Amino acid sequence: MSVPRSVAAHRQAVVELLTGVLAGKGNITLPLLEALGKALAVDVHAPLSLPPFANSQMDGFAVRSAEIPDGGAELRVVEPVPAGAAPAALKPGCAAPIMTGAMIPEGADAVVPIEKATPNTFPDPAAADATVRLPPVTPGTYVRDSGSDIGKGALALPAGTRMGPAQLGLLAALGLTTVEVREPWSVLLVTTGDEVVEPGEELTAGRIFDSNGTLLEASMRQAGLDVVRTGISGDDPSRLLEVLRRHTVPGDGRVDLIVTTGGVSKGAYEVVRQAMANQAVDFLPVAMQPGGPQGLGAFEGVPFLGFPGNPVSCLVSFEMFLRPALSQVLGTPAPRPVLRARLAEALGSPDGKHQIRRGTVAADGTVRMEGGAGSHLVHALARANALVQIPGDVTELAQGDEVEVWML
Repeated sequence: MSVPRSVAAHRQAVVELLTGVLAGKGNITLPLLEALGKALAVDVHAPLSLPPFANSQMDGFAVRSAEIPDGGAELRVVEPVPAGAAPAALKPGCAAPIMTGAMIPEGADAVVPIEKATPNTFPDPAAADATVRLPPVTPGTYVRDSGSDIGKGALALPAGTRMGPAQLGLLAALGLTTVEVREPWSVLLVTTGDEVVEPGEELTAGRIFDSNGTLLEASMRQAGLDVVRTGISGDDPSRLLEVLRRHTVPGDGRVDLIVTTGGVSKGAYEVVRQAMANQAVDFLPVAMQPGGPQGLGAFEGVPFLGFPGNPVSCLVSFEMFLRPALSQVLGTPAPRPVLRARLAEALGSPDGKHQIRRGTVAADGTVRMEGGAGSHLVHALARANALVQIPGDVTELAQGDEVEVWML
């Protein structure tokens, strides 16, 4: 009997498996919004400075600071400077009403906020007596200098950066409309089992609807993968081999990764194990509950992962192995946020197995379990917002004990 592999060791094995995929992939150029969630393929340097020109941080008056002594000064008001306009140079002895974000006129070096002016309103510059009294101000006050955010030619985003709203917003501010990202991976997802039927079909005695396909496809899409589904494969190994070979022939239709669910344990009808008899695939136990039985290797040269068939087991397998490996190898998706929470109840865990329980973390920092440890409890999974991590050397935890949780 093989000794169960640790969770950490199996995760590293998945990382090593996926690293080979990365070497064969290229880059693609996408419109900014289509790059959301993907990883930047190359360094991006700023094609211009941000801001591209010195501008006002406040609504107020653009002035020459040297013209206002300690006691303040009365200056003539000239034409205002709205945002988006190219202003005339500021003449000596004058103050230009200026709006937030508007370009600082040549000759001005500071802005006095409108609320500090007397009167604290913008006068009509056409009036003959259009003047304003302003207090002293130091050079640079309320002025956003050109390049104060980023200078032209500086590194804006390094390769590997995950493209979130802030990163895409920066590229848009730099005037870019497209971005080069790593080519997304395609994954063939196959649910196996004679007992499984597609949702919407007739549910006869002894059969169940397939939730694994939806659970995993949604998770994979969320992680940035392109998912190929072929429908449910029954317990005939030859039929499963036909499905897999259709998507592993060299060419445009060849996938980068295969993931199956079910058929990896030691029962009499373990179709995935049977189909992989002549392939470089290992089936081994991992010291984890749920999700202990795992398959890992290559089918016809394509990396292969075999997850258990119970719904919670297959999702936990994805969250514990495939998703973190993708984050490490590709830079996307973002790792799950890891927190510490206090148990709302006492619980036990099997010795020698890393247990993953589903839980809900409350606003007060406590976590309560959702359902039991069973790998079939899809309703409990749907209520949960976290995976509770209980190491293999921990068997008893009291109410109030701290545990690590991964937020979903």
